[in-house]
Amino acid sequence: MTRQHWLYGGLGAVALVGIWVLFVGLPRWYPPAGTETTAAPPTAATPGDDGLVNATLFYISDDGMRLVGFERPLARDADTAAQARIILEAQLTEPPTPLLSPIPLGTELRAFYMAGQDAFVDLSAEVTLGHSGGSLEELFTVYAIVNALTTNIPAINAVQILVNGNEVDTLVGHVDLQHPLERNLQWVADPNTAPSPDDQTDPL
Repeated sequence: MTRQHWLYGGLGAVALVGIWVLFVGLPRWYPPAGTETTAAPPTAATPGDDGLVNATLFYISDDGMRLVGFERPLARDADTAAQARIILEAQLTEPPTPLLSPIPLGTELRAFYMAGQDAFVDLSAEVTLGHSGGSLEELFTVYAIVNALTTNIPAINAVQILVNGNEVDTLVGHVDLQHPLERNLQWVADPNTAPSPDDQTDPL
């Protein structure tokens, strides 16, 4: 009887080991079908991962009657001030034909800085000396700069234009530049959207 007890005990132990392997060991060694064992895949690429950002710049239409938003790929910089300078430098360059530049030829960006959500753009004297002098043209010049910054950079709420490092009353006598100006799309062509009431205020 003792030998039989040992035999039965041995068989029972083997059975217990088999049960443990079947229900405990194997699930640890081999995960259920469909379970990924590799590391999580990288997140999907987002627009601008190529180091570029699509920025909207503003030029004068070929009939000279309104501003037109034109999208251009520009270098992307995580620093707000650096990104603003990139946008401004692009805004000062010649536009694609048949669009016209709202900025007088030869105008250069002398400096740019921010105070809270207000941006200050210091332009060279050519912005006034080379200006045609018309009220509509002055509006185009001012709001091409203001809209380019406030449209593309959410951190910028308003823009004040300086000339040769100094505050000025106007560029050529029409648009008040003594304080920062908010975005105004009243003169921007958009065939699908009528100007909002907020864009109808007269800045003169």
